Amino acid sequence: MPLAAVKPGKRVFIVGLAAGEGLRGRLAAMGLVPGTQVEVITNSARGPFIISVKGSRIVLGHGMAQKILVA
Repeated sequence: MPLAAVKPGKRVFIVGLAAGEGLRGRLAAMGLVPGTQVEVITNSARGPFIISVKGSRIVLGHGMAQKILVA
């Protein structure tokens, strides 16, 4: 399922990226690679999509979160 579908407070693991080479590089630079555990902090239709990764908070666009596949 895409990361964008995960409810706040849930922890999931990244299993894949449905993105091109450029976006994969940007996500990798933020530490968002397959096998990484992330926690969804905020996920609302309006406003930012915020996740916690390795003790850091990252703000993503909903389109970007849609391309990160999690389990």
